[in-house]
Amino acid sequence: MAEHSKLVIEADGGSRGNPGVAGSGTVVYSANKAEVLREIAYVVGTKATNNVAEYRGLLEGLKAARELGATEVDVYMDSKLVVEQMSGRWKIKHPDMKVMAIEAKEIANAIGNVSYTWIPREKNKRADALSNVAMDAAAAGKPEGPVGGSAAGAVPVVESAEAAEAPEAESKDLNCDVTKPANWNGATTDPTRLLLLRHGQTAMSAARQYSGRSNPPLSALGEQQATAAARRLAQRGGIDAIVSSPLLRTRQTAEAVADALGMKVRIVDGLIETDFGLWDGKTFDEARDLDPELHDKWLKDTSVAPPGGESLQAVHRRVKGVRQELQKEYGAANVLVVSHVTPIKSLVRQALDAGPAFFKKAHLDLASLSITEFHDEGPSCLRLFNDTSHLDA
Repeated sequence: MAEHSKLVIEADGGSRGNPGVAGSGTVVYSANKAEVLREIAYVVGTKATNNVAEYRGLLEGLKAARELGATEVDVYMDSKLVVEQMSGRWKIKHPDMKVMAIEAKEIANAIGNVSYTWIPREKNKRADALSNVAMDAAAAGKPEGPVGGSAAGAVPVVESAEAAEAPEAESKDLNCDVTKPANWNGATTDPTRLLLLRHGQTAMSAARQYSGRSNPPLSALGEQQATAAARRLAQRGGIDAIVSSPLLRTRQTAEAVADALGMKVRIVDGLIETDFGLWDGKTFDEARDLDPELHDKWLKDTSVAPPGGESLQAVHRRVKGVRQELQKEYGAANVLVVSHVTPIKSLVRQALDAGPAFFKKAHLDLASLSITEFHDEGPSCLRLFNDTSHLDA
């Protein structure tokens, strides 16, 4: 067997149901991707998660690289979770993933020099197509293991790079698994999907007080709401990154999800709630009594700011900038955004290309989940709005 000192691995994994029918896909290339050396479609099982399947894809690639005599390997995956955990930047809390990560590190140490790089899903389609081959095989009753002996060498599981570009079932969708908005809005790239989670209840929200830059913690009920949201998101999986407003109530909500997924939370200052100025901490009636004329103008005109505060128009501009930066940084990925009423409404308004009246005409519940999608070339859409079904479980 010819040896290759430097190799490139692209790996992916998916689960239909999460947990559910799961498979991984791995492509092993020679240096500079000059030649495909292995294509591995691997049945992970019928009750596995996306993340476990992604780790399996990595493991099969590293095993193949070791067999091929590699001393240097560049790994590319669209799983932010696996890349960050294997790079040592994120902790691993899930017991199954911890075992697989330890095995992967042992193989990597035996190889010598292994690097991990995150790539957008659109650049990992060959491995993704292989994972779908494995999931199809699992659904047909194939037991755990490589499909068609694919671990033994390069086999035509995916005939060509063009075949990997073909449309396939999107196992990582967090909303609809069948119809894609891109089929209807003309988009040609995968979107940046933003999962918008409002924080749980605080004492101020329970008292119906304006709560902008004030920083109350979650109430006992708010903690339960955050736990329920975390349970739902952990069951669905497929989240590549978690970003949060810097305020305590959002950080606590985001950390609940991060703990359930074994991920870290990135603080983004631009996701902070509106600055309500002198109205902060006051109820609707108390704020109106301070200056009825100004309060009425504020209700009708998004360019009007509370005394010493921030207008909704200014918030919208700020959040639009944040959204554009998230798109640029994460590309085709699923990003959980934990924030407040106004920033989330702003992101939904952007997805709908709606006017400023949207702020006053849309209601957003505590701990609710909404999903928006933004494509690089312009199209955007709303996939889900103000869903609180997880709070009824």
